[in-house]
Amino acid sequence: MVSSPGTSVTCTTVAERDERIAATGAQGAVPSVNPPADDPPPPPTIETPVDDLPTEDQPATEPSTPPPGNNSGDGEAVGGGDPQTSLTLDPDVIAQGFDNDGQRVPSAGQVASLTSKNNFINFCKNINLPITNGAQVASGSCNPAPMGVIPSTKNMPSSKFVFPTNGVTIPPETSFTIQMAIRNMETGNFVNAQQNYFSAPQQLNDQGIIRGHSHVVIELLTSLDQIVPTDPNVFAFFKGLNGQANGDGILTADVERGLPAGVYKLSSINSASNHQPVLAPVAQHGSLDDAVYVREF
Repeated sequence: MVSSPGTSVTCTTVAERDERIAATGAQGAVPSVNPPADDPPPPPTIETPVDDLPTEDQPATEPSTPPPGNNSGDGEAVGGGDPQTSLTLDPDVIAQGFDNDGQRVPSAGQVASLTSKNNFINFCKNINLPITNGAQVASGSCNPAPMGVIPSTKNMPSSKFVFPTNGVTIPPETSFTIQMAIRNMETGNFVNAQQNYFSAPQQLNDQGIIRGHSHVVIELLTSLDQIVPTDPNVFAFFKGLNGQANGDGILTADVERGLPAGVYKLSSINSASNHQPVLAPVAQHGSLDDAVYVREF
C-alpha cells in the first residue's frame, strides 16, 4: 500500500491487472491464464439455522448435498499451476464456517471458537513458539499442517487387546507378547518420526480407511484403584507397531524381559501416518483406543 505500511490483497480481472502493470512502465509479456469471459461471483456465504447447529451431545447430520464453494475447482491453482505447490490459498478450499465463533446461541459454559477467513494459514505467525517443522519439539511448538482427510462414521478405527486381557496376571520378569486387534486402519504406514513428525495431513486409502499405524504403552500404577492421573513422561514400556496387521487383523509387540512385579495399565495409541492421533468425523463416538489393567505377580 502507498498510504500506509502493509499489503492490500484484492481480486481483479486480467484486463485490470494488465492495465495497472502497463501504467507502471514495466516491460515484458504477462502470461495469459485464459480466464472466463466474466469473473465468477464469489461463493455464497453458508448460513446454518440456529436450530440445526450440532453440539457434542447432538452429533451433526450428513448434509444431503455438499455445501457450495468447497472443493469445486478444476485441480489448478489460481492463475494456473499446481495447487499443491502454490503459495496462494485457493478460494475453493476456504472453509467459510471457520469465520463463525459459534456463539450466536451458546450452550451453558461454551466458549467462543477462534475464527479465520483464510483457513488459519498464518496461525503460527503470532505464536511465540518455533514451527514444529517435522521435529518432535519437547519444549513445545506450533504446527501449521492441516488436519487432513476425515473418514466417515462407518470407517472410524478402533482397537481391542487380545492379550493381555483386563485383569490378567502375568509372572514378573517373564517375556510375553502383546496382541491387539485393530479395525478400519490401513496399518504399516509410518513416516520418519524425527523429520516428518506431524508434517502432513491425515490421509485415507481408496476405501476411505485411515492410513496409519499404532503404538502400545505400559504405565506402572500404585494400585488398581489409583485415581491420580499418570505422568505421560513416565512409562515402563513403549513400542511402535509399525508393521501390517496379520490376516486376523492382529498387531503384536514383544515385551522381551517382562516387567517387575506391580500393577500396570496397557494402552493403545492409534495414529495416522505422520504420528498424529487419528481424527474422527463426529464428537460423539466410542473410544478409538483401548486400555486394560494387568498384574505382574
